[in-house]
Amino acid sequence: MKRTFASTVLIVALLSATVSVGAAAPDPNIGINVVLNAGITDARLADLGQHGRVLDVVVQIDALTMLVKSSELAAIQALPYVAAATPDGQASYGPSSDPIPMQDFAGGASEWSLDAINVTDLNSGRTIGYDGSGVYVAVVDTGLVGKWREYLPEQRIAQEYAVAFGGGGGNKGWVSQQPDKWEHDTMSHGTLMSAVVLGFSFFSTPINGVAPLATVIPVKVLNTDHSGWWSVVARGIVYVADLKAGPLAEHPIVINLSLVGPSEDAMLRAAIDYAISRGVIVVAAAGNYGEGGMGYPAAYPEVISAAASGYIGQGVPDWNWYWQMNVPDPTDPNDFFIADYSSRALPGQDLDVAAPGHWVAGPYQFNMGQIQCHILTGTSLASPHVAGIVALMAQKYPALTGTQAEAILEASAIPLPPGCRTVQEYFGPTTQYCWGADGTGAGLATADAALALTP
Repeated sequence: MKRTFASTVLIVALLSATVSVGAAAPDPNIGINVVLNAGITDARLADLGQHGRVLDVVVQIDALTMLVKSSELAAIQALPYVAAATPDGQASYGPSSDPIPMQDFAGGASEWSLDAINVTDLNSGRTIGYDGSGVYVAVVDTGLVGKWREYLPEQRIAQEYAVAFGGGGGNKGWVSQQPDKWEHDTMSHGTLMSAVVLGFSFFSTPINGVAPLATVIPVKVLNTDHSGWWSVVARGIVYVADLKAGPLAEHPIVINLSLVGPSEDAMLRAAIDYAISRGVIVVAAAGNYGEGGMGYPAAYPEVISAAASGYIGQGVPDWNWYWQMNVPDPTDPNDFFIADYSSRALPGQDLDVAAPGHWVAGPYQFNMGQIQCHILTGTSLASPHVAGIVALMAQKYPALTGTQAEAILEASAIPLPPGCRTVQEYFGPTTQYCWGADGTGAGLATADAALALTP
C-alpha cells in the first residue's frame, strides 16, 4: 500500500501573525503530537516539560500531546527518545458536490451502488450468502444524528460501545471523552456512512446495505465545523483497538475512516499501527484532492484505500434512477468511471481499489427536526462500501488480517483501464470524466469476487 497520503476533505490549521517592519519574528503557541521510541517515563515527561506543556498522554501508543512555542518543535524532534513529533493537524470531510434531496424511494429495496458491487440485484434482494453477522464496523466520524433510530436499525448499533471524543489542537485543550455526544450529531456524515454499511429506512421503506447484519460502533471524532484534530482521531482509533483487545476480542473489527487530510501526523500513524497490531482492519477514503494526490490516513501503506467510481447510467432524468437502474451483469468496466475529484496516487503512493462514491443516496439531514435523505458524492462514500465488503469477508473468515484483505480485494478487483466517459450528470450538464492508471488502484471492488478468494 502507500507510505504517505468522504463522503470528504482535510485541512491543516495554519497559525499566522502580522509582523510590523523591524519587529521580531512571531513564535506562536502550537499544539503538537509526539510519539516516543522508548516508552513514557516520568523522567522523559519532565524533560519534555522543559520545552512546553504536556497535555495528554496516550500510553497505549507511547504518545502525548503538547502545547509549545513553534520554535521548540525542532528541539523536541531531535530528542533521542522521540520517534516523531508533528503539529496537530485537522482531519475533515465534505461532499464534493451539493447534496440533492431524495424525492421518493417507494418500491426500492436497493440502489445502484449495491448492485455495482454485486451485493444485491435490482430490487431482487441479496445475491451473496453473507451479511456481516458477528462483525463490528467502527465508523470513526461525526457520530449519529439525534433521529438516527428513524433511519438505522437500533439493534445494529452498538450503543454500549458508542463514544465521542473532543478537544485537541494543543491550545484548544485536552482531548476529552464525551460519552453521550455521539448521538447528537448535527452534520449527518457519520449517519450516512453507517447507512452505507447497514442499509437504512426512508419513510418506512427499507433499503439494503452492504453488510446489513454487521454491528456499527459510532465513534465521534469530528465536530460541527466538519473537522477534528488528529489527536482526537487517534484517540478514537486507539479506543476501537482496545475494544478488539478486550470485550470484542472474539469478533472481527473493521474501522471505516471517511475523513482525510493532506499531511502526515505522528500520533495518527502510531494509532493506525496500534489498531492493526491488535487485528483491526482499517479502511479509508482516498480523498477528494484529484490530481493533488492521496490524503491521510489512506496514504499509509497498511490502510486499505478507496477511490470513488460512478456509473454511466446515473443521468437518467428521473428522481428514482438511484434505485431503478439495473447495473448489467457481469460487471462491465465500460459502464463505470473514476470521478474527477477522487484522489490520484502520486509517485510512492499506492491506491488500492475503487468503489461507488459518485451520487449515492442515504440519510443526510440539514434540518435536524425533519427526516431527510440526499444523494451525495465523494470518496467518503466509497470507503464504507469497501469496509462493508471487508466485513463480509471477515464473516466468512474471522481470522482475516488487513494485509490479507487488501491482497484479496486487489486480486479480485475488475481492472478499469485508463480512459474517458461522457456522463449525463444527475439533473445537470454532460461531463467528460477522464482518468489514468493512477486513479483506479487495482480496479472496481466487488463483493462476490472478493468472497470467492476469501478462505
